[in-house]
Amino acid sequence: MQKFQSLVFFLCFYGLKTNAQQLITYPVPQAVVYSMHNDDYTVKVRQPGGEWQDLYEYNVKVDLDKPQDASMVYFDFSGTVEVFVQKNNGTVQSVKVRPSSYEIKPVLYGNSLTFTLTEPRKISIEFDGDKLHNLHVFANPIETARPDPNDPNVVYFGPGVHLPKDLPGDAFNISSGKTVYIAGGAIVRGKLMCDKVQHVRITGRGIIDQPERGVEIRHSSDVTVDGVIVVNPKHYTVFAGGSDHITIRNLKSFSANPWSDGLDFMSCSDVTVDDVFMRNSDDCIAVYAHRWEFYGDAKNYSVTNSTLWADVAHTINIGVHGNTEKTGEVIENLLFKNIEILELDEDDPSAEGCMAIQAADMNLVRNVRFEDIRVDNFQEGKLLQLKVAFFDKYNAAPGRGVENIYFKNISYNGFNNSCSIINGLDKDHLVKDVTFENLRINGKLINSVEEANIKVGEFAKNITFKNSQPAKPGLTSAKN
Repeated sequence: MQKFQSLVFFLCFYGLKTNAQQLITYPVPQAVVYSMHNDDYTVKVRQPGGEWQDLYEYNVKVDLDKPQDASMVYFDFSGTVEVFVQKNNGTVQSVKVRPSSYEIKPVLYGNSLTFTLTEPRKISIEFDGDKLHNLHVFANPIETARPDPNDPNVVYFGPGVHLPKDLPGDAFNISSGKTVYIAGGAIVRGKLMCDKVQHVRITGRGIIDQPERGVEIRHSSDVTVDGVIVVNPKHYTVFAGGSDHITIRNLKSFSANPWSDGLDFMSCSDVTVDDVFMRNSDDCIAVYAHRWEFYGDAKNYSVTNSTLWADVAHTINIGVHGNTEKTGEVIENLLFKNIEILELDEDDPSAEGCMAIQAADMNLVRNVRFEDIRVDNFQEGKLLQLKVAFFDKYNAAPGRGVENIYFKNISYNGFNNSCSIINGLDKDHLVKDVTFENLRINGKLINSVEEANIKVGEFAKNITFKNSQPAKPGLTSAKN
């Protein structure tokens, strides 16, 4: 009977459609219909001229410093969709839809607004500048490769609430060759553990809710995480160590606990991150070498078409942890491209930076490229920090160096009153060969470190500016 019900649901909600205009919404499990709801907003969607469909407004915790309740909705569509949002409390004077590069123009009337989407987007709707009680809208593309729930190699979580067989909060252990499918309307309360496995795919539209960690990848290869939402893990959203060929795509994440980083990689190589939305109360993305039981270099990363929001700590943090037992490790060949940075809040001056490279523990960090990055005004911190570092709390030794770092088409609109830092440790531990091409701050093309408010120390060499392209970097929008 259970298999039959699963099949019926599969056919009803996920059957292939030839129509180019599609809209799919997902029911919330009855077991959590009251406990996970936030009534700050009423949200509806429809195809043009069609019936409005109510969405369930999930409550998500944000900002470790002052934890607050924000809202989130999700749906899938193709073609065109209209979105209606009503703010249920207080009066409204203004509204902003971010990222601003998407140029979404809402029509505001009273406490309500409407807008139209013609492509998948991940957006924040903020009334009267309120970023702590905002509405997150995740408009996904239509799924194209849904597994058969009756396939023995599929771990299928259908609509409803799912707990591990042992204690709540324990792990679901995933074997090699498995596809884990979390259907829209499913709530999974336990982390997904991939330990010493290969060829694993975790996909779907459902939610991993309040796990110890969202997905844990240890000593594994060829693991993909695609499409799911992770809500308020106690620790990392994705914790990856000693692994290679990792792909993370269309992941959405919220966290508001201590050390609740987004995506942390320790001694991992050949990593692709694309089209993610990370709102975290620690680093959104961190790339390290050795940490704990994981050893080895970190090489070949591509992070693209994504939105990062750090309520605490950094959006991008590279190089803090490594191996001091021998000659150190190498972190190299990293690309960060077409990224929106919506917030940064880091109050430790020694560790600030939207784009932070802090080579410590005998790490050598080299060949890192930041391109087409759009940074909004943020609460506290620096635009960038490149240094050879030694933190008493974390490190056994300083790093070896930072070299060949390229910034192209970086656009920052904000106060810029905390100067960025570029400096090594001494003459043997340098930051060198740093290039800025078309850096713009508040619309102005920057030609020097003085104009950029960057402090360059005596152990930084070959810092250059080249402005060969006349076009403004903000014209390229992130994909989602």
